Amino acid sequence: MIRILIAEDDANIAKLIEATVAIGGYEGVVCGNGAEAFRRMEKEEFDLVLLDVMLPEMSGFEIMRSRTNTKTPVIFITAKQELTDKVRGLRLGAEDYIVKPFEAMELLARIEVILRRVSKTAVVYEYGDISVNIEEHTCKLGDKQIYLTPKEFEVLVFFLQHKDVAISRERLLSAVWGFEYEGETRTIDIHIQQLRKKLKLKERLITIPKLGYRLESIK
Repeated sequence: MIRILIAEDDANIAKLIEATVAIGGYEGVVCGNGAEAFRRMEKEEFDLVLLDVMLPEMSGFEIMRSRTNTKTPVIFITAKQELTDKVRGLRLGAEDYIVKPFEAMELLARIEVILRRVSKTAVVYEYGDISVNIEEHTCKLGDKQIYLTPKEFEVLVFFLQHKDVAISRERLLSAVWGFEYEGETRTIDIHIQQLRKKLKLKERLITIPKLGYRLESIK
């Protein structure tokens, strides 16, 4: 499971972020002290760090200047909204900079974009008779090549990355079309129908009433 370090000293915000990453199927590790967060970043393996700027003992900016493990991507989540602070954070090596307050779905969308960018996802996914190759952008059902539109492909990959997780239509729109997308959720339903038809997923890609969909694991 993908592990995300949450460096946030406000307990309520930390709980919100932890719940948000859990929705995405990720493991959140909360740390409320800057010095401790720095030690854990140096000694433990994390796939991503969500880092507040204003932390006790050691600020987020100080952590970024001092860290030796520069491979782990970092997203700043902070109340500091001045352009100079954002530029500073990005120049220190952060992948993104999110200003509080933020929407949970936006945070998830940005996390997923970063994880894809740094290749924290598999290259090939196998699901029953379905085989998906990310690099080649191909999909097979058994030995048969299946044509998917770019968005159908992205939706399928998203579900393969989040098996057994209830995914809302809004979250899919945020993750696949972008968190700024203002189109109708009906778009999702149409893509789901096509995936079910093309890949024989009617019994596996199930509808969750009043929420969205879930791709069930093959036992």
